[in-house]
Amino acid sequence: MEIRKFNDPVLRKRAIKVKKIDEEIRKIASDMFSIMKEGQGVGLAGPQVGILKRIIVFESDHLKESVLALINPKIIKKSREKAEDAEGCLSFPGIYLEIKRSKEVFVKGLDLGGNIVEIKAKGLLARILQHEIDHLNGTLFFDRLNLLKRIKLKFKNPSLKV
Repeated sequence: MEIRKFNDPVLRKRAIKVKKIDEEIRKIASDMFSIMKEGQGVGLAGPQVGILKRIIVFESDHLKESVLALINPKIIKKSREKAEDAEGCLSFPGIYLEIKRSKEVFVKGLDLGGNIVEIKAKGLLARILQHEIDHLNGTLFFDRLNLLKRIKLKFKNPSLKV
């Protein structure tokens, strides 16, 4: 398992729902945690390691557990209020972009025990969750840029399919 980079077509595919949380899924989550930490990231989604399953792992100081996995996460509600901040992505090393996202989100999913998890997040955690759930839908962070900013990004990174 390794982080898929730049123009890998798997990053544009929609991940499928996990039907059963078993040892295979727990092993995938564990491996994803390790890869995320090695890459000094704060979040990672299945497609980023070539696994088209709806699973994300992330880190947060704002929750009881400092690192979590969510299976089949879904954004239930987003605040209308938005904030723009710098985002990076382990699949796009060295690229940091100012991305506008909702300041707060309410996310539901399952933990590795199959229990329902509900997270009310704001700030950095809200941004991480939105970013990783986008990956599950084949959406990349630069897709959130307006046309002019996308053209500038393409100019600076000609090999990038923007």
